[in-house]
Amino acid sequence: MDERLSAKLRILADAAKYDASCASSGAPRRVAGKTGLGSTTGSGICHAYTPDGRCVSLLKILLTNYCLYDCAYCVNRRSSNTPRARFTVDEVVAITLGFYKRNYIEGLFLSSGIIRSPDHTMEQLMLVARKLRRDSGFMGYIHLKTIPEASPWLIEQAGLWADRLSINLELPTDAALSRLAPEKSATNIKSAMGQTHERIVEAKAERRRFSPAGQSTQVIVGADETTDESVLATSALLYDRYGLSRVYYSAFSPIPEPSALLPLKAPPLQRENRLYQADWLLRHYGFTVDEIAGGGEGGMLDLKADPKLAWALKNRDRFPIDVNTAPRELLLRIPGLGKRAVDRILAARRHGRLRLADIARLTASLKRALPFLVALDHRPKTLDRVDLRDRLIGQPEQLALF
Repeated sequence: MDERLSAKLRILADAAKYDASCASSGAPRRVAGKTGLGSTTGSGICHAYTPDGRCVSLLKILLTNYCLYDCAYCVNRRSSNTPRARFTVDEVVAITLGFYKRNYIEGLFLSSGIIRSPDHTMEQLMLVARKLRRDSGFMGYIHLKTIPEASPWLIEQAGLWADRLSINLELPTDAALSRLAPEKSATNIKSAMGQTHERIVEAKAERRRFSPAGQSTQVIVGADETTDESVLATSALLYDRYGLSRVYYSAFSPIPEPSALLPLKAPPLQRENRLYQADWLLRHYGFTVDEIAGGGEGGMLDLKADPKLAWALKNRDRFPIDVNTAPRELLLRIPGLGKRAVDRILAARRHGRLRLADIARLTASLKRALPFLVALDHRPKTLDRVDLRDRLIGQPEQLALF
């Protein structure tokens, strides 16, 4: 790679780091033929995951960080004093193929600032994907950011070549977007999400290819006063109305020469983590926004306790739950028991009543679950303890909490 192209890559890879929504989960398993390039099935820079959980690496860049818009929270805004660069379509294609051949990546995550017009920008993004697929036979994962104000035809063309499309909501409320990004329209963003959702549903029904890994979005957290409860309410609406595959949460990061409209400090990163945990409960555990965040301190999630544990501690009257008789939806409410552990419990209890030793073999988080469950040889005596919260929060968190 020559020095000029390398300099562009440094600028545009760094400019892309603020976008969190680069996961490839949900992409179909595809393997190139003898003359093709790329795959979504191998092991692979930005890390993402294939449907079966394997980690792959993506080239994560912007087509350009020039932008017509002047969003207060964006380091690439029109008024920002930042180094600028712009790739051509052919340069992005060449870099992607070159990195793949060296086994650095297995796919591409491509976004862009808005140049000339939304239609021109969207056309350039689409052409990158089309040239990779049609002209180079590239079968790796491709994630394209779509421009809400662009022509629906261009977005539909992009969906023919990309595995996933994403449209950033940017901020969790229409009021926040209007204040911090007045040149953008929440109505246009949601309309584009709706159109993409319709195309995805139609393609599945007709068994044709269109953004097979669905669509996602990103919400910036902490750039305004929006509460966690409002953020989650927005996410729940997006999942329900537009069938989004994921909502990604990005903690606001102070940028050089910030607008006076922005906070001086970033929110604690733990807040971002709690929102991801709460989002997981919404999508996979049957919790509602009101259960997770309602009644909290000003609509904010507890930073010291994960959302599932926090809910259980506030609703001790619903516990303990008998692992030998309770239905699946109640077992999923027990802190420390994830979906896999619950499924194992349901399978195991068909053959006999379960003791604590049996539960210990089925989950790695028995200590956290102990105060909330009943087994054949166990009934908790600590559920009413005043210091139960402190004792449980003192335990290290594990991935198996859910």
